Amino acid sequence: MKPWVTSYAEGVRAEIDAPISKNLPELFSDASRRFTGRTAFTTVLPNGMSGTLTFDQVHQWSDAFAVYLREIAGIKSGDRVAIQLPNCLSYPIAAIGILKAGAIIVNTNPLYTPSEMAHQYKDSGAKAIVILDLFADKLEPILKETAIQTVIRARIAEYFPWLQRQLVGAVQKYKDKSIPRISYPCVEFQQALMQGEAHLQGRSLSAQKYWQDLTLDSIAALQYTGGTTGVSKGAVLSHGCFITNLMQVIEFAGRNLRPGGETILTALPLYHIFAFTVNFLVLYHSGAHNVLIPNPRPLTNLRKAFEKYPVSWLTGVNTLFNGLCNEEWFRAHPPAHLRTAVAGGMALQSAVAERWEKVAHCPVVEGYGLTESSPVLCFNPIGGRVKKETIGVPVPSTDIKCVDDNGKEVPIGERGELIARGPQIMKSYWQRPDETAKTIKDGWLYTGDIATVDADGYFKIVDRKKDMILVSGFNVFPNEVEDAIAQHPGVLEVAVIGIPDGESGEAVKAFIHPKDPNLTVEQVRAHCRQTLTGYKIPKHVEFRTDLPKTPIGKILRKELRAGK
Repeated sequence: MKPWVTSYAEGVRAEIDAPISKNLPELFSDASRRFTGRTAFTTVLPNGMSGTLTFDQVHQWSDAFAVYLREIAGIKSGDRVAIQLPNCLSYPIAAIGILKAGAIIVNTNPLYTPSEMAHQYKDSGAKAIVILDLFADKLEPILKETAIQTVIRARIAEYFPWLQRQLVGAVQKYKDKSIPRISYPCVEFQQALMQGEAHLQGRSLSAQKYWQDLTLDSIAALQYTGGTTGVSKGAVLSHGCFITNLMQVIEFAGRNLRPGGETILTALPLYHIFAFTVNFLVLYHSGAHNVLIPNPRPLTNLRKAFEKYPVSWLTGVNTLFNGLCNEEWFRAHPPAHLRTAVAGGMALQSAVAERWEKVAHCPVVEGYGLTESSPVLCFNPIGGRVKKETIGVPVPSTDIKCVDDNGKEVPIGERGELIARGPQIMKSYWQRPDETAKTIKDGWLYTGDIATVDADGYFKIVDRKKDMILVSGFNVFPNEVEDAIAQHPGVLEVAVIGIPDGESGEAVKAFIHPKDPNLTVEQVRAHCRQTLTGYKIPKHVEFRTDLPKTPIGKILRKELRAGK
């Protein structure tokens, strides 16, 4: 038996059953029937305005969108359709509709620059796109370079009550002037749905005919990632990858995930693989009420959602949990119904985990995964034996080990590259057999992360292989230094990188966003001396008012290395 299985919570099995559905549209349709009449999604704006969709409405309108794509836009089975939306009510309709059309989702960050968009759309060969009106002008200069033939434009207040929708539109158009003018042809999202609905009713069609032949091996999404090497690549994720990872998460969550009984706050963007699988797929299948936050910055944007809804589940990254602990309104009134908090996407610092539990009266459980694994590979057992400062144990039906540069498994406690295999692992990188061969070897996914494992099967990420700093021949892992510095009460956020050094080859540099404006470099170094050996102590310290981050709040070391 695998050593980590004994640490699973009561009732959690080592292996999952056969897939519960043959494809994702079947899974969505089943959930819509089981939870008919219930609220599925609510979008909450910072001022408290909100709109909702029931499971029935999501089912109805995603059917209509599938018909629009196939019968009016000319999309065929296997074509790629991009979604460039923040968290809003249009997202689940568009995503499920694309899958019901037998097409493939290409999730795209709404904040991408035109050049980043061009790469993704040309590489994927996307034929259509659903884009937010606020960002539609970025598509104009690169549209002719792509294969995109149909542009569907959505609004942030779609499905809000009429008066609220008009108010939001008026503010955007006349006060903020944030909706850009475009010269290329497009169709409004609501118009597309109405056209699809009319076509559906007029011809007695059923959207099921588009997806009934999809199998577990059919491609569901191209999820773009920097991966472990090279430029952004599309991870080919099948319907089977997502369904099995969904089943793994549900099995692992056990009694902490009550069908029809959870309210999850989704501050992470749904286009990100973590939120797409856990917040969207898993919680929809489980009948949860999903409260969507279009923009979590500043964190006061979450306040109305926490106040209005009984949030029982929260997912986030280290910076989100850290930031909320520093918000006076959150500390004064922590969510009373919160039962499960899950961290992923970046290392959870121990100081943040301890502070969160004191403030929120709910432990935060760290997990681990990659885009290439759909994404969940490990979690600290929810309701089981949690080991702090680890990513926990592999989820059911997953094998993980640490290996040396020759692919040989290293002894317990020694550092090695973490590799994994399981039914959730991607099939390949889209049209990149060379990169696929570097990443998947003999069925194992080479993650590029350096980790250790203990005798109980709990893994700890030491750092990214490419982020390791070499100081006079000694390995320094930024996560370890960051975690030490974060323990200082005067530090709000920290990031550590290596920079060239004439004496030692590389030197450790820390970028600190201080909580205490009087914090000094010597205080930081004195604090580090208590827990770190000499060569790990930052030779350079730079104080900043903010640190560069991804849209999900992950600190970008590469931007710091580039001098940004």
